[in-house]
Amino acid sequence: MLKPNAHYAELKDSYLFYNIAQKTKAYCGAHPGTRLLRLGIGDVSLPLAPVVVKALHEAADDQARKETFHGYMPEPGAPFLREAIAAHYRSRGISLDAEEVFVSSGASDELGDILDLFERESAALVIEPAYPAYVDANVMAGRRIVRLASSEDDGFTPTPAADLDADLVYLCSPNNPTGAVFSREKLKAWVDWANERGAVILFDAAYEAFVADPVLPRSIFEIDGARTCAIEICSLSKTAGFTGTRLGYTVIPKTLERGGMNLRAMWVRNRTTKTNGVSYILQKAGAAVFTPEGQRQIRENLRVYQGNAKILTDTFDGLGIRYFGGKNAPYVWARCPGGMGSWEFFDLLLAQIQVVGTPGAGFGECGEGYFRFSMFGSPEDTREAADRMRRLLG
Repeated sequence: MLKPNAHYAELKDSYLFYNIAQKTKAYCGAHPGTRLLRLGIGDVSLPLAPVVVKALHEAADDQARKETFHGYMPEPGAPFLREAIAAHYRSRGISLDAEEVFVSSGASDELGDILDLFERESAALVIEPAYPAYVDANVMAGRRIVRLASSEDDGFTPTPAADLDADLVYLCSPNNPTGAVFSREKLKAWVDWANERGAVILFDAAYEAFVADPVLPRSIFEIDGARTCAIEICSLSKTAGFTGTRLGYTVIPKTLERGGMNLRAMWVRNRTTKTNGVSYILQKAGAAVFTPEGQRQIRENLRVYQGNAKILTDTFDGLGIRYFGGKNAPYVWARCPGGMGSWEFFDLLLAQIQVVGTPGAGFGECGEGYFRFSMFGSPEDTREAADRMRRLLG
């Protein structure tokens, strides 16, 4: 008899987002016509940049003509997009070969698929509070999970102890949910530790475009030694509004080897076996992001989200609420006022001012007592939510 993967039975229910949905549904049912202000969603609200939309239309027209039609694309990605991404890295002082870039359908997909490269006996380290999918993907694979708690004491960016027992390490910077950004010194500590142990860092750079401080790193490959211990996974979802368009990329250096095997070569084999690549139309749209005009236009959208963050951080400064993130990240991680628990604060905001955010307890035990606010809504809604919080908490 066929046996299913029993590790799925070990997964916890999606308690966080299920409860948010149920609570908001119940409130709206009891209060018809209520206008909720949603600062919990991690989806973007601004449309694709005009240069991207133009590329989508042109690529669709290409598919209507025999002389410009494209069928299957190379599984690792079209050369024109791989080179555009590599050139973008080089413009930031990071040496990268186009063959080290792999085009994907998004960071979420890749963060799960990349685990194919590592044996199930390996241990995965997750720094909590953490994006829940890191844990779930490894539970599905039957991998042992090591949880490293972070806190205000380390700015939610801890460094490794010498005796830390893990083989894979998830680093997300800027972080979801805390908005914290690892300094060069702290990333260097992780890189040195990984090289000494023979571990591999999975660096989630989905929010790198929000780093405005030039002192802070946007890529793990800004750190000496990273090319022998790190894989970088990035997305155009938040950078360029591709949440509904689905496009990202993964960087695996040619110099990254473990157990006598080259991980970049292994990933080529994986992709050519398990995928048929990303569509020509989407890759043409992605390439437009990395043109000078594309970079200018996406920065305009990013400034709107950064402005939303400033509205909220200014509000919390005025209220005396301690927070992290916001200045170099699209999330604000705030301490719940008055010693309230995460869900208690959620209930208060929903019932009193109809503002919805995300309770920190859903990101791990050490997230209790904190609350995540997203900056991807409209400036109008963000200002209104800030005004309501000032009246409630002031």
